[in-house]
Amino acid sequence: RLHLVTWNVGTASPPPDVSSLLQLDSLGATMDMYVIGLQEVNSKITNFLSDLAFDDPWSIFLMTVLSPLGYIKLSSVRMQGLLLLIFVKHVHLPFIRDLHTQFTRTGLYGYWGNKGGVTIRMSLYGHTVCFVNCHLPAHMENTEQRLDDFEKILEMQFEGENIPSALEHDVLFWFGDLNFRIADYGIHFVRESINNKRYNLLWEKDQLNMAKKKEAFLQEFIEGPLHFKPTYKFDLYSDVYDTSEKKRKPAWTDRILWRVKNLCQHAAKGGEFSEEQQTISVTLNNYISHMSYGISDHKPVTGTFGLELKPLVSEPLVTLSPEGEWSAEHDVLINYSAVPEFPSSAWDWIGLFKVTFKHVNDYVTYSWVEDDEISSNKDGKQVYMSAAEIPDVGGEFLLCYYSNNLQSVVGISQPFQIQPNRTLIGKELPQEENSWMQRPDNLESHDEF
Repeated sequence: RLHLVTWNVGTASPPPDVSSLLQLDSLGATMDMYVIGLQEVNSKITNFLSDLAFDDPWSIFLMTVLSPLGYIKLSSVRMQGLLLLIFVKHVHLPFIRDLHTQFTRTGLYGYWGNKGGVTIRMSLYGHTVCFVNCHLPAHMENTEQRLDDFEKILEMQFEGENIPSALEHDVLFWFGDLNFRIADYGIHFVRESINNKRYNLLWEKDQLNMAKKKEAFLQEFIEGPLHFKPTYKFDLYSDVYDTSEKKRKPAWTDRILWRVKNLCQHAAKGGEFSEEQQTISVTLNNYISHMSYGISDHKPVTGTFGLELKPLVSEPLVTLSPEGEWSAEHDVLINYSAVPEFPSSAWDWIGLFKVTFKHVNDYVTYSWVEDDEISSNKDGKQVYMSAAEIPDVGGEFLLCYYSNNLQSVVGISQPFQIQPNRTLIGKELPQEENSWMQRPDNLESHDEF
């Protein structure tokens, strides 16, 4: 289950509560992955420079909301005001590989990043999936420029060997402030149609719908029905359309589309497509706007999807577990084994994490798998972790194996308990040090600027 958000936040700070936006108050099954694409994140030079050194306020806010629920920030990419974040449940981490990020500037003829696209791609259970968050040019008359810019973003190449282009991925999600407007009709007709909930009168004049009928590359993209009010432009903190002097005509600027490659190939061949041939399918369960959020002149839009995958990868590359009872009173041991084809490295490490960890840098401590190895045989290996590094307070933790070659977590243990240090009971327990000070030098962030 994938929940995708697109929102032009108009340089605003995060709102106090995003429960309804992320469907955290839903009684249904929880999401496996959150994909959050923001546009116009505050990128004044002071904000942007501070965000280079530290996570931006939106990332920090969303990690704070989602990490207690068992999600970690898998990857992020930022280009000025464009930000794309992916959060995932722990259980899926070993089956997500080949993460790569990229960005494409299209503002000022490609020299400025106020417009363009940010992209994250991955292998998910062996299937290639790509997410593209765009902010395309504004104004009614710039339809062709919007299409040209999107084509340029699709032509972007990832750095690295044998990484497919965006259109070559099994599934491609395209979303953002795409800025397509409602053509021909005047503002009074548009507003009257909205007031009467006769959205269908406006669909045929929506510039994106019109372009999909003419542009071959757009015809392969699917979108859910626009059964919600146009999401732009609103007075702040209201559900009233623009009352300023400009009186912008309402439009569905904020959109979510997707494309499944094997269905496109099948359509091109014009043949029957059996269930056995279809290894991945995408189902849209919900496509809505969220009128209660008023921090910007856009309303956020969400799409909730079911991804049905026939796993091409079903076993983790590394299996690991703690040995015996853990506490800070003695050195502890970690057992792990890897599949024969696993490309191990001397720079691989195993991290100890709280179960509510926010991202892969957010470890308590770590051991190098080679330097800290104490035994090895055909069934597996053992690595030790020093008692001095184990938290005295105890609690619930888990272990993650990080692969330097694959730049991702390839194994994760079940949660387990660390017992409090009995020698310190009754004494004041020490504060834990900031884990970022102990970060392995080889760990590269997925953030791009």
